Amino acid sequence: MLQIKETITQRKDGRYMGRFIIDYESNGKPVYQYVYGKTYDEAEQKLRIARDIESQYLSGRHITVQKVYTEWLNAIVNRVKESTYANYTMKFEKHILPVFGDMLCTAVNSAKINAFIRDKMDSGLSAGYVRDLMTVFKALLTYAQEEYGFKLSLKNVSLPKAEKKKPHKMDDEQQKKLVGFIKSHIDLTGLGVLLSLFMGLRIGELCGLKWGDIDITHKILRVNRTVQRICKQNGSHKTMLVITEPKSSNSKRSIAIPDFLIPYLLRFKGNDEDYVLSGSEILIEPRTMQYRYKKLLEAAAVDNCNYHQLRHSFATNCIENGYDAKTLSIVLGHSTISLTLDRYVHPNRQYERRMMNSLSARM
Repeated sequence: MLQIKETITQRKDGRYMGRFIIDYESNGKPVYQYVYGKTYDEAEQKLRIARDIESQYLSGRHITVQKVYTEWLNAIVNRVKESTYANYTMKFEKHILPVFGDMLCTAVNSAKINAFIRDKMDSGLSAGYVRDLMTVFKALLTYAQEEYGFKLSLKNVSLPKAEKKKPHKMDDEQQKKLVGFIKSHIDLTGLGVLLSLFMGLRIGELCGLKWGDIDITHKILRVNRTVQRICKQNGSHKTMLVITEPKSSNSKRSIAIPDFLIPYLLRFKGNDEDYVLSGSEILIEPRTMQYRYKKLLEAAAVDNCNYHQLRHSFATNCIENGYDAKTLSIVLGHSTISLTLDRYVHPNRQYERRMMNSLSARM
């Protein structure tokens, strides 16, 4: 560690000058920092302040990414969701720390990060995932710079261009076939699928849904929680289920229940604390629901598609039937209308032609 030596002397002009060593050149020559004051006390006070600031800077120059990572986690643990915290730790411990952990923060530069990005892309990670890695890494580096007073120039980092893969809507005929099968073989799994297909519920929201969240009298369903399986925070590869509030403030919402679902809800209605998918206080987790959904598709002889396509199909169906984007955005729990339109709503050519013809028919 650099020894900070300081002196205060009086100049010929009467001012007092304080100086201390902040570094050494490659040839061993000391590099000084200077402060000035009209009196000895003033110079001493300025020297003390400058020394404290410089000491923090010097300590920052000798701090590793691993050390800052530990500090950064302590700084964010109380302001992010448990699932977000687990996501950050997984990304760092699996990808970032093995490469940068022992490196001094001040040694991190654009060339090293670009090499890291190329390596991750070559390993088969998607451009979107690599961009996510860099987002959390930059958050840590920003924290390090703010805490320790050094500057990093990362303007030459070249992030890979992520192609937005938009999920496909379930084919209309497949939807009709699935709904018809569920209606004739109704059970709690089928009811859950209907809630996602006709109300846009995410699978985690569905798994966290309790009967107390459903007001059948007023035909309102309230999304109050979500269920996720996340990595434990003890460095192991084991996972655990967590029940939290929905992913954002907008995701905590109330949705009008379609009339046709009311008889099915009345048929299975349980106690307020019972989970809808299980009909008891036992939780059904997302991957179990995904397994049951896949078995349901097989039984209905419907093409295999992932569960999230139910939500996408709901959104697209709404737009194709004249549902306004603002209302749909609220129902889906999105923060902006543009997010709804960009992520989920892609009307097909048949719908586009129908809309164009309906406009010309008015003339």
